[in-house]
Amino acid sequence: MEYRQLGNSGLKVPVLSFGTATFSAGTSEGAWGNTQIDEAKRLVDISLDAGVNFFDSADIYSDGRAEQVLGAAVAGRRDEVLIGTKATFRTSTSADINDVGSSRFHLIRALEGSLRRLGTDYVDVYYLHGFDALTPQEETLSTLDEFVRSGKVRYIGASNFSGWHLMKSLSVSERYGWARHVAHQAHYSLAAREFEWELMPLGIDQGVGTVVWSPLAQGRLTGKIRRGQPVPAGSRLTVGSETEQSGDPETLFRTVDVLDELAAETGKSLAQVALNWVLQRPTVATIVFGARTEEQFRENLGAVGWNLSVEQVARLDAASATTPIYPYWHQRSFSERNPFPTSVPARGEL
Repeated sequence: MEYRQLGNSGLKVPVLSFGTATFSAGTSEGAWGNTQIDEAKRLVDISLDAGVNFFDSADIYSDGRAEQVLGAAVAGRRDEVLIGTKATFRTSTSADINDVGSSRFHLIRALEGSLRRLGTDYVDVYYLHGFDALTPQEETLSTLDEFVRSGKVRYIGASNFSGWHLMKSLSVSERYGWARHVAHQAHYSLAAREFEWELMPLGIDQGVGTVVWSPLAQGRLTGKIRRGQPVPAGSRLTVGSETEQSGDPETLFRTVDVLDELAAETGKSLAQVALNWVLQRPTVATIVFGARTEEQFRENLGAVGWNLSVEQVARLDAASATTPIYPYWHQRSFSERNPFPTSVPARGEL
C-alpha cells in the first residue's frame, strides 16, 4: 500500500480509505446499507492486512449506527487504525432546532456522540460535513481548535465546501493561530471534474489534501451503465434522492469507451482504471471507497501498485473533458499565468 501525507500535515494516510456508509446495526430503518458487525469485522481484517488503515464515517450514516458498527469492528485495535468522521448535518432522529450546523452547541454535542458510538476518546480527522453560512466562522473554528487542543481530535478537515468557503476558513484559522483544515473531502471522478476548476488549485496553493468521495460516480464508471441500456436493477442510480450530478450522458459514455480500451490494454477492470486515474491527480491524498462484499473490496485494492501511462491518462482526460463555467473558461485563455493543474504528483507530494 502506498501512503501519502494528508495535506500540509505530518499525518500519512493510505491512498485507499475504507468508507463505512453501508455499515448498519441490526436494523434497516434509516439505514444506508446493511453491513452488520460480523461482516464489518471481516472487512476491517482484510483492510488492515492490505494496509488500508484509514476508515471514514459520519454521524448521519444510518443515524449514527455506522459509527457504532465501526467502533465494534475496531474494538481492541484502536491504535492500529485512523478514523475520520463528520458532523454538521441533522440526523433524522433529531428534532432539536439547534442540533444541526457548525455552531459550538451542535459540534460539541456531535463530537461527544461520535466518540461514544465509536468507543474511543479521540478521532484522527474530524470534518465539517458542509458549510454553515449562518454560524460565524470564528465560532466554528475556535470550537474545532479547542477539540484539537483537548486531544479529542487530531486534525480537522472540511467537506463539500466551495472555494470561498474553504479559503475564508483557512484565513480565519491563520488570523487567530487556530488549527486549520488539512483536508477537503470532495466529490471527484472522471464523471465529475468540476473540483479541478477552483478547489484543486486552492488545495495546491494552500496545502490542503483531497479526500475523494464517490470516485466511481455511483457505479457509472464500472461499465454497468452503457449506451441504450437500462440502469441495472438494484443500482443506487434508480433512487432519485441518491443520484449525484455527474456530467452529461454522452461524455460519460465516451469516457466509458476509453475505460474499456484501457482495461483491455492493462488487464485491469474499468473500476481499477478509473480509480488509478484519480490517484494520479494533483492534491489527492486518498480515495474513500465502499464495498458491500469482500469481492468488491479486493477489486478496489487492484487500483494500486501500478500506474496508467502519461499517454493513457491523457486519453482519459480528453474523453472526460467538459467546458467549464465562467470564470474558469476565461482563465484558461490565460494559461500562461493560470496553468491548469494537470501534473501527476510525485510520491508523497500534494
